[in-house]
Amino acid sequence: MFGFLLRRVLSTIPVMAIVALFVFSLLYIAPGDPAAVIAGDQASPADVERIRESLGLDRPFVVRFGEWGWQLLHGNLGTSMFTGLPVVELIRQRLEPTLSLMAVTLVFAIVAAVPMGVLAAWKVGSWLDRLLMAFCVFGFSIPVFVVGYLLAYVFALELDWLPVQGYTPIAKGLWPWLENLILPAIALGFVYIALIARITRATMLEVLSQDYVRTARAKGLGESTILFLHALKNAAVPIVTVIGIGVALLIGGAVVTESVFAIPGLGRLTIDAIVRRDYPLIQGIVLMFSFVYVLVNLVIDLSYMALDPRIRY
Repeated sequence: MFGFLLRRVLSTIPVMAIVALFVFSLLYIAPGDPAAVIAGDQASPADVERIRESLGLDRPFVVRFGEWGWQLLHGNLGTSMFTGLPVVELIRQRLEPTLSLMAVTLVFAIVAAVPMGVLAAWKVGSWLDRLLMAFCVFGFSIPVFVVGYLLAYVFALELDWLPVQGYTPIAKGLWPWLENLILPAIALGFVYIALIARITRATMLEVLSQDYVRTARAKGLGESTILFLHALKNAAVPIVTVIGIGVALLIGGAVVTESVFAIPGLGRLTIDAIVRRDYPLIQGIVLMFSFVYVLVNLVIDLSYMALDPRIRY
């Protein structure tokens, strides 16, 4: 078991190294001269050259990447070109809203999607199965921002049940914090629910056809016990896998969702950095999102040991 853990943890190191190389290369693969783009149309050649020197573009790529990588090891992501503040500090200021949105969305999606998939597999071919799968197709087809605007219009503007925008820190109370996240979490989790529900249904259909399920029914066990204690446990590995892969949907969708609901998180910060062509800040945000995604998938890999002991070896 220790060897499995060690291999999984060590495998994240080359992945993060490749991600860091790609993120750093964004400054060089961007169209045109980054220094000229940042300086603007009215800048003089001296201004462009000064910005090029500040970015290190006048030095070899390998040397610059080595210096940047050494700074990363010391927790330094550089300095924002627009605000002059450390990138780490800007990310820290916006981290709580984004992590809160992703956490609430993840819990909401799992709680809603897994029972939907189990029920659809149990009632395969029935009207309930067709209704749930139609919902999944609908969830895949509607963009996040469309769902967000519809929810904001109905539940915030028309019914006045929930706030339409903003974010309240959790330190100010659990309900004020959650109240601002309900609509964004539903909008962001729509496609995520559809993904998890479809995979749950497909996996459960395969498991329910196994001999041990028929044996459990022949012994007189209740359907709820068979579905959630026997079948779902053996179908958990593919479901957990798609949950981990779907975190990429949350990361990408958070950018759009935070813009729709005016949440001051990393999504809004990313858009601002792209508009301002703040390359150090863009690099830091992309690297941070990549690290979160790799970390989540590492946790998913390690959870396999609890779900299926055979994977330990």
